[in-house]
Amino acid sequence: MQPRVDFISLGVRSVDASHRFYVDGLGWPVHREVPGEVLFIQVNHGLILSLWDAAQMQAEAATDAPAGIATITLSHNLASTAEVDWVMAEAESAGAAIIAEPKTQSWGGYTGYFADPDGYRWEVAFNPDWVVDGGGKVTL
Repeated sequence: MQPRVDFISLGVRSVDASHRFYVDGLGWPVHREVPGEVLFIQVNHGLILSLWDAAQMQAEAATDAPAGIATITLSHNLASTAEVDWVMAEAESAGAAIIAEPKTQSWGGYTGYFADPDGYRWEVAFNPDWVVDGGGKVTL
């Protein structure tokens, strides 16, 4: 198996609420949608974020309903602290709950966290050591 992720699927309580947040609020383009069932958004080269009705996901993937907030973060890395501040403000205006205001971290980066309508945590970050070359290889 190659070390690759092509889909990130999140079980959501309401595909419609996810559409309002990600598409209407943040302006992300829809790749494909089955209303009320699943919303696909292409988020990077060869990578789809799938926002899937949680009950359908649980039935197909044999997962249990979460007891709380999933212990996962999705990260959005940017080129400057100013961009972090701007994206955090954009997310808040789209309806995100700000979990942690952006601040300089002990490791030298600058991060903030927001929650989408289902509570999934997004890290918005500037990491001065994060470099992606022309071939897509990451250096940290």
